[in-house]
Amino acid sequence: MEEMIDALPQHTCGWTKGNITFYKYQEFWISKSHLEANILAQQSFKAEPSDVFLCSAPKTGTTWLKSLAFAIVTRERFDKSTTPLLTKFVHECVPHLERPLVVEYEDIRKNLSLPLIGTHLPYSSLPESVISSNCKIVYIYRNIKDVIVSHYHFLREGSKLPMEDAPFEEAFEEFCHGVSAYGPYWDHVLGYWKASLERPEHILLLKYDDLKSDPKSNVKRLANFIGCPFSFNEEKAGVVDNIIRFCGFENMSNLEVNKTGKLKGSIFENRFFYRKAKDGDWKNYFTNEMKTNIDKLTDEKFTGTGLILK
Repeated sequence: MEEMIDALPQHTCGWTKGNITFYKYQEFWISKSHLEANILAQQSFKAEPSDVFLCSAPKTGTTWLKSLAFAIVTRERFDKSTTPLLTKFVHECVPHLERPLVVEYEDIRKNLSLPLIGTHLPYSSLPESVISSNCKIVYIYRNIKDVIVSHYHFLREGSKLPMEDAPFEEAFEEFCHGVSAYGPYWDHVLGYWKASLERPEHILLLKYDDLKSDPKSNVKRLANFIGCPFSFNEEKAGVVDNIIRFCGFENMSNLEVNKTGKLKGSIFENRFFYRKAKDGDWKNYFTNEMKTNIDKLTDEKFTGTGLILK
């Protein structure tokens, strides 16, 4: 595997001072550690029809989606005072396919009867069993401008660089050329969008911005799709509102588990996953020229899809 990976096209992000290198595999850019786990997953991972895959490009609402889905699926077992989300990082509660620790997923699936698993893989790179098993897939996407800013800060903080040493302009240019974690971003979104047209009963698309503006109807939509709908009595008792409140940025970012520590083998501290969660933060970073260029690119890539990412 090592020889095959080393022979792939590589790109080292100059603005991270050489700390981040991506490898191009199956037309998408990915880090070496995640690529190795990706290949192993493609070779051996066996999805079950009851599984629910929570899919996304990085920095599009992954952590929030995982928290909501976990709270929905486990609400009969735990309440807000007993949920593992109080003491365990959400990316441990909902394991990630491209991490070496994904073998632990089998234990979680069997012992907790928890069907959730997350991935940043593009649709075309998912293990064959994920498609053939007809399991449910939830895909979250987000305004491309906010994705660029969030992606920049995440990699910058992981590289331990202050903003003055990591030019945003360079990160922006790379993103626009398709070089980002699991990028090009537009191809990532379009892959799941096209699949959702072909398999609407198995694939749900959620827009982060819609989840922010109308959380209740979208959380109910998510619960219905993954087979855990809220009953009339639950809604009346405020269960939906409680889950939204508990999984909200203000609460989750203030939990001790999310302010300290990091996943085993990761360069990213838990707190990096809770930066701002605000729409429109891009306005603090983009020049008028940047806005014009990214809007033009977005129009070119998404014309005729009905998807709005700007």
